[in-house]
Amino acid sequence: MNISQLKVLVTIGECGSFSDAALKLDMSQSAVSRAIASLENELAVALLIRGRLGAKLTPVGERVVKHANKILDLRESIEYEVNLEKSLYNGRLRIASFRSAATHLLPSKIAQFQRAYPRVEVSLDEFDPAGVEHALRSGEADLGLLPLPRSEDFTTWEIIRDEYVVLLPKTQNPSIQPITWHELSTRSFILLNYAECTTAVREHWSRWQQPLNVAYNVKEDSTIVSMVAQGLGAAILPRLVAMPIPDTVESRSLPVPLERVIGVAILANMPPSPAVKRFLEVMRTET
Repeated sequence: MNISQLKVLVTIGECGSFSDAALKLDMSQSAVSRAIASLENELAVALLIRGRLGAKLTPVGERVVKHANKILDLRESIEYEVNLEKSLYNGRLRIASFRSAATHLLPSKIAQFQRAYPRVEVSLDEFDPAGVEHALRSGEADLGLLPLPRSEDFTTWEIIRDEYVVLLPKTQNPSIQPITWHELSTRSFILLNYAECTTAVREHWSRWQQPLNVAYNVKEDSTIVSMVAQGLGAAILPRLVAMPIPDTVESRSLPVPLERVIGVAILANMPPSPAVKRFLEVMRTET
């Protein structure tokens, strides 16, 4: 008894005739007949009732087909795992990410993935979110890390929520009381010259009808943290952007919390490769 014989038996049961089964399996009718004859001879039992109108499973044939289907399903699962392993043997994974996620989220995940799949070649490129989207659309990246939500061009999975924090120059006796909008309105702010973050901060602030005094617009997040440490103003940044926060800077929660959602994205019309599937599993696993 072999897999081919079981497949022939199952197909005859589905089609109801030797000739239709032969067409479906792309075999000659004589080859189908030989396979069934050999199987029945080995098992010493009739599996099919032949007639002018076709073929019908005997009661024992029906029971055998139930087990045969399980065997065929198991074989398909084995083939899938083997093919997956082959594709991960010499595969590649190209990741595009914006800076703070690349710095604080990806290194540990890439290390975890490489320990499991050391033969997959992994590359990481840093872009702003628009650049990550372009890399995915152009086929330069297989997977991207982005603030969510994105357009319907992408299939996304949430990975983490990143809180916006207020950064203040540290004083000798920092207050333990929650900061208020009124108190924030008396300060000058250093804003990050980065559309998505700055827009989120301005929109959130505007709901509370307090003035936002902007002293500087700065491109680099590390420069903003250094300027806050020198007493040049306050800042509102996602925590991952602000990290590492030096001892000379105080981190406080906003009066009303604001957070950004960070997720993994792939092109919606592009089936993920085995390497992408496995990396998604790693990204969604807590460590």
